[in-house]
Amino acid sequence: MPRALINAVPSQVSAEGKTRNEVARLLLEQGPMTAVVVAEQLGISPAAVRRHLDALLADGEAETRDASRRGPRGRGRPAKLFLLTESGRARFGHAYDDLAVSAIRFLAEHAGEDAVRAFAEQRIEKLVGPHRSAITGSSDPAARAEALATALSREGYAASTRQVGAPTPGQTVGAQLCQHHCPVAHVAAEFPQLCEAETEAFAKLLGTHVQRLATIARGDSACTTHVPASAGQPAHPEPVSTVPSGRTARIPNGGKPA
Repeated sequence: MPRALINAVPSQVSAEGKTRNEVARLLLEQGPMTAVVVAEQLGISPAAVRRHLDALLADGEAETRDASRRGPRGRGRPAKLFLLTESGRARFGHAYDDLAVSAIRFLAEHAGEDAVRAFAEQRIEKLVGPHRSAITGSSDPAARAEALATALSREGYAASTRQVGAPTPGQTVGAQLCQHHCPVAHVAAEFPQLCEAETEAFAKLLGTHVQRLATIARGDSACTTHVPASAGQPAHPEPVSTVPSGRTARIPNGGKPA
């Protein structure tokens, strides 16, 4: 590929992204609006606008609705209005995390640490409580961990499990429960009570001691919890793995994520 063409690719991608963001911002500030109006406002061709709108629709960042008719009904389909979805508005950021941190700080200052702890316990109970019967339906901790991962994924935590083995071939130590996303990571970074209450709730649901190995709130790539193979079995110490923030954690199976 010629050097000039190679150098042009990043600029082209950057320009596409910039224009798409301008289309989205216009919908945020002035929507709902038609593709024609968007094109007029931005001074670009309707065909280019429709390409960006189609991409926003495909990504779930925009949706359409029919424009209301005024006056006598004419022939043809009504004009289509474009507007951002919640996902589309999220590209411009929210202050929800800052609001949550401020609220919990207020709670800690005026009601004490016990109130923060009670809030954390109530929050996780509301999260996993509806899934309790599905999780506790088996007496096997590994099966319960799989059911818990399914429940957490339904609540937006992108969770999974994997079996982990011991140095002795054929011996099963337990399972790793990994949460690859944490909606409250920013808040939990200041208030670890959220993570502590979550870990305790997991232990009760799984019917065994569990060990939290890593958390997104501390800068790790996933929240990882070790679940022993049998109830009451302590977590099995294995090779020490350095996490991104520079801390070390003992992670079964060499620290490979679920």
